[in-house]
Amino acid sequence: MPRPDIIAAIATAPGRGGIGVVRVSGHNLGTFAEAMLGKTLIPRCATCASFLDAEGQVLDQGLALFFPAPHSYTGEDVLELQGHGGPAVLQLVLQRCLELGARLAQPGEFTLRAFLNDKLDLAQAESVADLIDATTSQAARSAMRSLQGEFSQAIRQLVDKLIRLRMLVEAMLDFPEEGIDAPDIALRDAQLDVLRKELEKILGLAQQGSLLREGAHIVLVGQPNVGKSSLLNRLSGEQVALVSEIPGTTRDVIRQAIQIGGVPLHIMDTAGLRASRDEVEMLGIARTHSTLQKADAILLLLDAGVGISAADRKILEALPPNIPRLHIFNKIDLLAQPARAEELDGECHIYLSAKTGSGLELLRGKLLALIGWHQEAGVFMARERHLRALQAAQDHLRRAAGESGRAEILAEELRLAQEFLNSITGEFTADDLLGEIFSRFCIGK
Repeated sequence: MPRPDIIAAIATAPGRGGIGVVRVSGHNLGTFAEAMLGKTLIPRCATCASFLDAEGQVLDQGLALFFPAPHSYTGEDVLELQGHGGPAVLQLVLQRCLELGARLAQPGEFTLRAFLNDKLDLAQAESVADLIDATTSQAARSAMRSLQGEFSQAIRQLVDKLIRLRMLVEAMLDFPEEGIDAPDIALRDAQLDVLRKELEKILGLAQQGSLLREGAHIVLVGQPNVGKSSLLNRLSGEQVALVSEIPGTTRDVIRQAIQIGGVPLHIMDTAGLRASRDEVEMLGIARTHSTLQKADAILLLLDAGVGISAADRKILEALPPNIPRLHIFNKIDLLAQPARAEELDGECHIYLSAKTGSGLELLRGKLLALIGWHQEAGVFMARERHLRALQAAQDHLRRAAGESGRAEILAEELRLAQEFLNSITGEFTADDLLGEIFSRFCIGK
């Protein structure tokens, strides 16, 4: 295989800043660095230097760091030029790198090379982008745990146990003349049971991590003038929606990102649901119904002084039956009632005041429970493909448990389960999946 070419990119975010970084990766960058800086760099030592053009004129001044292979982020020689953060000067430094033989890096190419050079496995590589994109401190901590390899280690330990179980099953298949004793079968079934329980625990942690990464979409619905916009403003802590006593004020879906307990939530205030001849309001109501189909949870707002009216029951009948919901009885301040939560027919009813904020903490706790969040140590960041792979492996282990009398099929189910687990860390991954994953990275990564 020929050695890959030299790549270069601006690694800091677009715009003006105090510091800007140009990153270069490739083989034999010592000569490249001397041409760029006019001096030889000491490995892994920050050196104050001038960044020079082809005529030796100074383009910028800053710090230069040289990381020889293989002890670098990419596993290749890496040169980092840390200068001033103006767009114009960064482009001049980058252009000089291109003149010296580098080419512009593709999105995620630095991390892709780290993966290909065994500096990171695939789950760790994905967590780099997740750490950058984290919107809450909880999500950032989970992404860092994945970057440090906790998720990958849990998967590898599971695969190791699965391999030992496969060895036992294959030995029982390959040497039938030795006879299969009841203790062997008991050991096989016990190991399979342990695997299924450990996989279930990992899947639970991954689902929590996926919630931290993606967030949940919460839709506020109800009749006009029940306080949906007031509740949105109260939850977000700012006036993002217009509040008026005139019914039908909200005509379109208003979206606001918030966080509760470190979990990102996307709250959507919708047009009040009622019969209307106003063409614009009718369009807003149609969008409300469309938004409901994509919700992870629904908050149905009701007037505590009225209860569930006939119009509210029509709204309830039109809601998607498979999406969890909370009944929110608003305006308890007008009734001098305390905030509270009640369980009725398996559904949670919360009484609060969006105007005063009474009952908001109660709502926040119930909302997190509704979307499946529970605070647990060791949560690591997970993507949709990780969840699909874990669920597929779980299905194959379940089928294996049902094939105890047919060892050949049991062995095949175990093999398929291992393939799905290996795909998480990239030990067995299609090239087109790699392209899809790393194309979503930023250029300097």
